[in-house]
Amino acid sequence: MPKLPEDCQTMVEVREGVDATDRELVALLERRFGYMRAAARIKPNREAVRDEERKASVIAAAKAEAEARGIPSDLIADLWEQLVEGSIAYEFDEWDQTRG
Repeated sequence: MPKLPEDCQTMVEVREGVDATDRELVALLERRFGYMRAAARIKPNREAVRDEERKASVIAAAKAEAEARGIPSDLIADLWEQLVEGSIAYEFDEWDQTRG
């Protein structure tokens, strides 16, 4: 188990923490993309895949959460823009594969 950031004394400890956190993030993204597969299975038609109102809401929520946690909210909003667009593309692919 890596040390918490505030307990790190060396760059080796910092890098171990970053690497462990990156693995956790990928595992969380795996779960998130599982939800995209579920959405592709559940949505009744291909046109339902892209939902601009939902996209804006998800990005705004991530930005607000970043602000509340004191991390760069504009960066998080940019990352979420890419994540959501990538998720939409993935969902389209999944929809096409299962219904195509």
